[in-house]
Amino acid sequence: MIERDSLNPLEGAARPARQRLDIKGELTLALLPTLTVLLVFFFVETFSRQRLLFASLASSAFLIDLDPQHGTNRARTLVLSQIPAALLGYAANAVGGPGYVAAGCAMILTIVLMIVLDTVHPPAVATALGFALKAGPESNVLLFSLAVGMIAVLVVLQRASLWLLVRYTSTSTKRAPPAM
Repeated sequence: MIERDSLNPLEGAARPARQRLDIKGELTLALLPTLTVLLVFFFVETFSRQRLLFASLASSAFLIDLDPQHGTNRARTLVLSQIPAALLGYAANAVGGPGYVAAGCAMILTIVLMIVLDTVHPPAVATALGFALKAGPESNVLLFSLAVGMIAVLVVLQRASLWLLVRYTSTSTKRAPPAM
C-alpha cells in the first residue's frame, strides 16, 4: 500500500490529520474548488486580460480543498488577507510603478497586516506581488474583490461538501472499510 501522508500535520503538531477519503471522495472534494477556479477564469477572461493576478485565488481554492477546517481557510481569514493584499499591491504599484521595490513593500505590508489581524493566508502574499508587478492601465481591484467573494462562498460550499462526505464515509465505514 502506498503511504499517503500529504495531509498529515508535521511531527509533534497538536492537531489531527484530515481523514483521507477514498479516491472518489477526494475527487468529489476537489470538484468544488476546480469549478470555482474555472468560473473565476471565465470572469477574468470576460472582463480583463490580467490573468496572472488571479493565480493566488487558485492556490486559495486548493488550500481549502486540502483542509477546509483549518483556520487559514476560513472565509474571514480569506477576505481579510486577500482584499487588503490586492489593495496594498495596487497602491504600491500606483506609488512606485511596477517593480521590485513596489512588490517588496506590498509583500512586507501584507505580511505585517496578516499577522496583526491574525488572518494569515499565504496566497495573499502572491496577490500583493501580482498587483504590485501588474503592468497595464486596467484596474482589477473590483473584479478581484468579486473573485474573492466567490472563493469565500467556496469555503461555505466546501464545508458543506466535507460534511456530506464525512457522513457518507461514516455510513460506508459501517458496511466496509473505506478504500485508500
